[in-house]
Amino acid sequence: MKRLVLTLALSSVAFEAAAQQRVIRGPGSDPDLTRDWPKVVAPATSDADVPARLAAYLESLASRDLFSGTVLLARDADPVFQHSYGMADRERKLANTEGTTYNVGSITKVFTRLALFQLRDAGKLDFDAPLRTYLPDYPSKAADKITVRHLIDHRSGLGDFFGPDFEVARGRLKDLADYLPLFASKPLEFEPGTEQRYSNAGYLVLGLVIERVTGRSYYDHVRDEVFVPAGLEASGWPIERLPSIALGYTRGPGGGGERRSNSALMPVRGSSAGGSYATAMDLLRFVRALPKLLPRRESYREFLRLPPDVPPDAPLAISWGGGAPGVNAAVTADGGWTWVVLSNFDPPASSEVSANVTKLLGLAR
Repeated sequence: MKRLVLTLALSSVAFEAAAQQRVIRGPGSDPDLTRDWPKVVAPATSDADVPARLAAYLESLASRDLFSGTVLLARDADPVFQHSYGMADRERKLANTEGTTYNVGSITKVFTRLALFQLRDAGKLDFDAPLRTYLPDYPSKAADKITVRHLIDHRSGLGDFFGPDFEVARGRLKDLADYLPLFASKPLEFEPGTEQRYSNAGYLVLGLVIERVTGRSYYDHVRDEVFVPAGLEASGWPIERLPSIALGYTRGPGGGGERRSNSALMPVRGSSAGGSYATAMDLLRFVRALPKLLPRRESYREFLRLPPDVPPDAPLAISWGGGAPGVNAAVTADGGWTWVVLSNFDPPASSEVSANVTKLLGLAR
């Protein structure tokens, strides 16, 4: 039976340091960073051996201050391992727990994409319609040739909204419309549909489309139509810092400095492109709920990009990730296993753990 892998490109976040802008990219961007980290060297001898082996591996990372976060592993959707490491707030001496919510970065785009599929299935959205259809006041002629599908598939020509302007505006970014001046007047990077290039700006615009189509805020709509039906109890886009939220800790450009809070690098609230918060259990619930959230078989297949010869009830294999300074998240499913790795450290904290879980389960190829 063919495997299905749905991979989401990872986010990149830019910030200035020493008067020079440097981009901290998503998980897996620099394998040299983990060359000296503990590794899983051989698969577990049996499923029963997995939890103990995984615990030993994670303890070796945490003891060297290489991992801080929560790891959840499920077999056939039933958790067999869940444990947390490190501190959610070093100053207040609050430890990460199974109830800690983490910034999941660009995994947010999965929520946005699913909400768009739901609206299409309800007859409220046409993926092949020009953006101007839904945002008639969009401040660029590009809206006449960019389609919703271009935005979903990262083929719109829109770029990013991170950079110097983002740094200046960061403290004012509470609603999706607040992000628009950061990129709307910039020229397209290429003609829509001619190339594919990862675009945070594109998914920000998709959030605005959801707002216009539904007449509600993006945050409220996704909460009511995605999170609540899926049983996600702690997910969202908080403005105020709640006790359950893990502070992000970054070493800054180059990864060689002391860990410091990433608060000064983050917007007041995340967006439809990234920056939502969730617990590990919430993300497992989301994976379990996908058939319920997209009951139309054709839409479910398209959302997962199932090839025609793969049945919709085939074992799910997904790879979602997101990363930013002090933020790293990975959700993976393969071979009947699902694992969620959330960290409040820089990439590649979670992606490195996820890759080693793959080896431990004997799924590395």
